[in-house]
Amino acid sequence: MSVGVLAGIVVGAIAAVIGLFKLMWRVAEPNEALVISGSAHKTEGIAEGMGFRIVTGRGTMVLPGVQAVRKLSLDLNETQLNVDCVTHQGIPLRVKGVVIFKIGDDFVSIANAARRFLDQQKMMPERVHIVFAGHLRSIVGGLTVEDMIRDREKLTGQTRAACGTEMEKLGLIVDSLQIHEIEDPTGYIKNLAMPHAAAVQRDARIAQADANLRATEAEQAAFARMSEATRDSEILQAGYQAERDKAAATARQAGPLSEAAARQEVVVQETRVAELEAHRREQQLQADVRKPADAAAYETRTRAEAERDARISAAQAKAKETELAAAAEATRVTTAAAADAKATEARGLAAATATRATGEAEAAATQAKGLAEAASAQANGLALAEAAKAKGLAEATAIKARAAALAENQEAVVAQQLAENWPAIVEAGAGAFGNVEHMVLLNGAEGMSEMFAKALTMGGTGLGLARQLLSTMSQPTPPTPTPVNGSTPETSHEIPIQGA
Repeated sequence: MSVGVLAGIVVGAIAAVIGLFKLMWRVAEPNEALVISGSAHKTEGIAEGMGFRIVTGRGTMVLPGVQAVRKLSLDLNETQLNVDCVTHQGIPLRVKGVVIFKIGDDFVSIANAARRFLDQQKMMPERVHIVFAGHLRSIVGGLTVEDMIRDREKLTGQTRAACGTEMEKLGLIVDSLQIHEIEDPTGYIKNLAMPHAAAVQRDARIAQADANLRATEAEQAAFARMSEATRDSEILQAGYQAERDKAAATARQAGPLSEAAARQEVVVQETRVAELEAHRREQQLQADVRKPADAAAYETRTRAEAERDARISAAQAKAKETELAAAAEATRVTTAAAADAKATEARGLAAATATRATGEAEAAATQAKGLAEAASAQANGLALAEAAKAKGLAEATAIKARAAALAENQEAVVAQQLAENWPAIVEAGAGAFGNVEHMVLLNGAEGMSEMFAKALTMGGTGLGLARQLLSTMSQPTPPTPTPVNGSTPETSHEIPIQGA
């Protein structure tokens, strides 16, 4: 008993779960969209905070009592257009057409349509009719009747373009827009077609008249051919009758006629024989006399003309040759004379020019040489005098400066002279080691310093050298003789260095 109760409880629980699942599970058909509201959801392409979500082509869970589910049809809809319009010309027209539209398949279009038509889906055709009617009246007001009749596609395209933005805001898309008919209550279109209809009727009447004319002409031609055939038949019959009558008469006069005909035939034949004989003689004369004479005359005339032309050509060639030879000789003589004259004139001018240039060059050279020698002698004298003067002043100034220095501070002068001549002093001290091949130093750097000190002592004391230098510099320097040729004699000062 307990097992049966447990099984019943399990089955009941499964049935309850299945029932609850069916109650909560909603599936969107291919031609509809589920709009679920009651909780905040975020759908791609839709702004946040709309409070609903959209499901298409699949199933979703819905909480009964918490969320509300409503369906929005995605089927095609249509609305008939029957709009009274006025054209740019002020002519009233009635435009009839049809608009086939639907809700867009994207979530944005579905959301826009849901906010506007979710509870008023049956009102969509009326709203679309209002939108298209307004734009259609505006577009027709800028067109003429002729434009609407001849280019209906232009009217359709402009209407779709004008309504596109508003239809997008409504979440709708237009699948098709067709203008079926344009009614004209005033008869303008009919009157507009009347000239063309009249022209067509005129062309038809002209064509009919042309056809009637051609038919009449054909009938008359046929009647004429019939009359002609009748006439020809009667003439033939009369001719046949005449021939029969003539044959009968001929038969009655066969004898006399035959004799006369025979005589006539004989005369005719004789006449023809005479004519042929005369023609033969004429042809013979042409062949024997006239043709040879014409040939001989033509030959004589041709030869004479050829000889005449040859003589004329020879004479012209001879005259041309003589003329060319004379012209060439005259040109040669003229050219030679002109060349000789020009050569003589050029030689004379060249000789005169050369003589004048030579004289002018020699004169200029002589003058320049004299001016250069004078200027050189003057410059040498001035330069020697200035040099001697400057040297004497410099030596006097140097002697005076040395004397003043020795009087004031003899030790400073000695120190300066030692510093200036220290390389010579060191070189003299180093000469003591000139012949030493190997040297052994003890005590490192101290031994090296001691050795150099001894070498310098061996070379000469710095004080003695300084005194000698001072005694040498204190002696007045005799004035330097100025050579005659302007050269300065070289003066050498030897500094004695005492050896070890």
